[in-house]
Amino acid sequence: MRPILFLLCCWLGSAATCFGQPAVAQKLAAYMQAQHAVNHFAGVVLVTRHDSVLLRQAYGRADFEWEVPNTPDTKFALASITKQFTAVAVLQLAERKQLRLSDKLSAFLPGFPNGDAITVHMLLTHTAGLALDFEELYLDRTAVSKDSALTYVQRLPTQFAPGTALVYSNVGYYLLGQIIEKVSGVSYGDYLQRNIFDVAGMTQTGLHSNTALVPRLARSYYREGVAFVKNPYINWNLNVGHDGAYSTADDLARYDRAMQGTALLSEASKTLMNTPHNQRFPGNGFLDRYGYGVFINPFFSQGHDLLTHSGGYFGAMTTLDRYPKDELFVTVLSNNQAESHWISYGLAGILFGKAVELPYEHQSVALAPATLPRFTGQYGAVRIGQANGRLYLGTEETPLVPESARKFFNQANPDRTFEFLANKKGAVYAVVVTKGGVPETLLRNKKGQ
Repeated sequence: MRPILFLLCCWLGSAATCFGQPAVAQKLAAYMQAQHAVNHFAGVVLVTRHDSVLLRQAYGRADFEWEVPNTPDTKFALASITKQFTAVAVLQLAERKQLRLSDKLSAFLPGFPNGDAITVHMLLTHTAGLALDFEELYLDRTAVSKDSALTYVQRLPTQFAPGTALVYSNVGYYLLGQIIEKVSGVSYGDYLQRNIFDVAGMTQTGLHSNTALVPRLARSYYREGVAFVKNPYINWNLNVGHDGAYSTADDLARYDRAMQGTALLSEASKTLMNTPHNQRFPGNGFLDRYGYGVFINPFFSQGHDLLTHSGGYFGAMTTLDRYPKDELFVTVLSNNQAESHWISYGLAGILFGKAVELPYEHQSVALAPATLPRFTGQYGAVRIGQANGRLYLGTEETPLVPESARKFFNQANPDRTFEFLANKKGAVYAVVVTKGGVPETLLRNKKGQ
């Protein structure tokens, strides 16, 4: 009977379920079940260690209107994870001597403003000074030629002189997509298909289209208040390079395995990709940890080597986390604006043995305004203020709601809690900030600091 039971378990899920699921797998499953039950997560999660699956599970619906459930092989819009494929493509072309990272933009797009000063490297690292986005074009126009789009992008105001500062730019990666087409002689989508997706065995990955039928592709929904609405029309002919790819969790794991070897990039190119090139521009959030299409060991790395990129756009919220030295892979793909990056952070916390708090329903309590001033102040990079009888995180746009005499939560993001610590005399000296269930203790800055 045992072989039959084993096969049945493999059919229903993991063989580990049959003979005693490891404690860490149970914790991962419990965490995600709470994310679904409490925070209404819809999407797919895949967690592997040493290529062994610890969690592979779908939650919620792929189509809210028809109540079609997500499945582990549902395809999701990746949003800015697409940038990683763009960066790999550029590095491949550099390996083949078809371009250099020092090449000027003007060599590919003559007449582009600052084209003689902007390099391919600057486009890859968000240091070219270009605008953040041109969404007003690909959201509002159904028929725009590629030449017209480039003309429109050229007229967007620049943010700084090339190479002198750092600002995230979708426009820069859109232009990299155009460079890939110019250099390779094929469309951006065809290049990715032949040189990345096919090579890595990513058979369920491709580019969005306004006309093609894509089996098992989830629809995206974003929040308006407490309700969900459908994502707007997007002209996928223009929304490429910085966005535009769809994939499954399994295919992203195949991409991870391909990047462990040299099927996609040489070791030298991977080193270039995974170097934080922007460290001369501190104070820019974690953009100073950006390589080429990837963040390297950002502040939420939990003290481990982490290669990551997230995406977020009109309901599509995605995260691709790779911990190469730990041989851990975590991807969270959502189609209803769930905060995938913090969910992935919580899952990684469980993998690294941290005491991760499960999502729960918050119940507010009333506190006298006179009790609040004791909590205000600077705690590391976190500032707690007070106004109109309430505490605020940073500005009055983010109120904190009390759930006990010392613990507060962010109503807009319930996975954020703030529990203040006091000494025996009642003086507050620290706050425990919990994000995605992972606690971090921040000491209160001394006055005058």
